Amino acid sequence: MNRLIIGVLSLFITLGIISDSFYILDQRRTALVTQFGESVRYVVDPGLKFKIPLIQNILFFDKRIQNLVADTTEVIASDQKTMRVDAFTKYRIVDGLKFYQTAKDDRGFKTRLAPILDSSLRQVLGSRAFITLLTPERAKIMLQIREIVATQAKDFGVEVVDVRIMRADLPDKSREAVYDRMKSEREKEAKEIRAEGAEAAQKITASAEREKQIILADANKLSQIARGNGDAEAIRLFSTAFNKDPEFFDFYRTLQAYKKVISKDDTKMIISDSEFLKHFKKN
Repeated sequence: MNRLIIGVLSLFITLGIISDSFYILDQRRTALVTQFGESVRYVVDPGLKFKIPLIQNILFFDKRIQNLVADTTEVIASDQKTMRVDAFTKYRIVDGLKFYQTAKDDRGFKTRLAPILDSSLRQVLGSRAFITLLTPERAKIMLQIREIVATQAKDFGVEVVDVRIMRADLPDKSREAVYDRMKSEREKEAKEIRAEGAEAAQKITASAEREKQIILADANKLSQIARGNGDAEAIRLFSTAFNKDPEFFDFYRTLQAYKKVISKDDTKMIISDSEFLKHFKKN
């Protein structure tokens, strides 16, 4: 019985040692073999690998691109405006041995990389005006920050792929002050536009009124001339008619006068020797 138990235990121990002698390295990772805390070799080719059981340990490092989102940083720009910046960087481990020797693991590396990113943001953005982040020059700023971070990240065996600013904004108080100033400028501009429009309207109205008076004066002049010509023609016609038959013309004019004077039913007429009633006397 004891021999059976010892045999089973020996089998399990043997299987454990054999299983601890091999490890699988897939294509997404690299491996660092350590022995008593010291690095022995760095493995990058995927496949089934061998190590000394119970003595050597394996540390795996992800070869894929990883992200680090930095905490919000307050930066004073060259125009003395304080801005709140949210940024992130993308990186990948290219030298696992150097990465292990300098940072040990991902957590240790991110703790070291965050101050580097923060310092680079302050260095670059502090030399630029806030407005430049809203212009096409923003891409050049991002490239300059990435180069600074990438240079320092090489010491950790890491390649920095990209650095981006997710958001750059003013603090609440500064943002409200900027909005108020923009509002005042827009209101001032609106008043100037309205004043220019009112001035243009007055000029147009005055010009139209002047043209109106000129047109009315010309029309009145033409009407007076036409009326004068008409009166002259009428006088000429009357004169011609009077010269042809003065007695008839006198009679006609007198009848017209009678018509105007004796125009009501209650008119009373007293016949006398007046020249006005000469035709009544003839009859």
